[in-house]
Amino acid sequence: MFAAAIFDMDGLLIDSERPIMAAWIEAARTLDIELSHSQYLQVVGLSTVESEHILASLLGGSEAYRHAIEHVRRYLQLERADGAPLFPIKPGAAEFLGALRERGIRCAVASSSTRRQIEACLGSLGLLHHFSAFAGGDEVTRAKPDPALYLLAAERLGGAPADCIAFEDSENGAKSALAAGLRVVVVPDLKHPPEAITGRAFHVLESLHDAVPHLPRWFPSPAGTRGKQPA
Repeated sequence: MFAAAIFDMDGLLIDSERPIMAAWIEAARTLDIELSHSQYLQVVGLSTVESEHILASLLGGSEAYRHAIEHVRRYLQLERADGAPLFPIKPGAAEFLGALRERGIRCAVASSSTRRQIEACLGSLGLLHHFSAFAGGDEVTRAKPDPALYLLAAERLGGAPADCIAFEDSENGAKSALAAGLRVVVVPDLKHPPEAITGRAFHVLESLHDAVPHLPRWFPSPAGTRGKQPA
């Protein structure tokens, strides 16, 4: 049914949303502001510019935002003091990516994070070899929910968007993939997309582990290709 798979990264492949939220809540406390979970969830899935505008408003202005983001940058290192990744792999992600690779399915990442951040995060977790292409938020002029990222990822995979399936956790990410002409599997993370999005999804799953049983139907392997590794 599909020839390739395109993945979001934050909140889908890596558990980054929780540490990032914790960093912003702690940064707000340094300004004597109590930033609640529900307030922070307003920015999940938004572009950097949109997130900056909302967070600056919540924190009391641009100067407070600049103070807070410096705190967040210090807090969010790729590795903790004990050497473990700050952003661990989401449940089922390694298993599903390995199964796709075994089946010879080409995969890409379409993330609002920069290309450098994508490669650093996935490299620290030993996941880079699963992907044939990457599309970062710094490589397009319009962020999700615009389709630009998914169109770029599909182009770099060398396939038509209709031949690709997207895996997303956020509302804006799902909108981006749908607008690009992809079918979308939604795997909610911190913020569950509304019914208007999940109702248009190809599937809604609790984790990527639940995607593994669907592989034979979603990615029928042509004779002789099973076990072939993607280029």
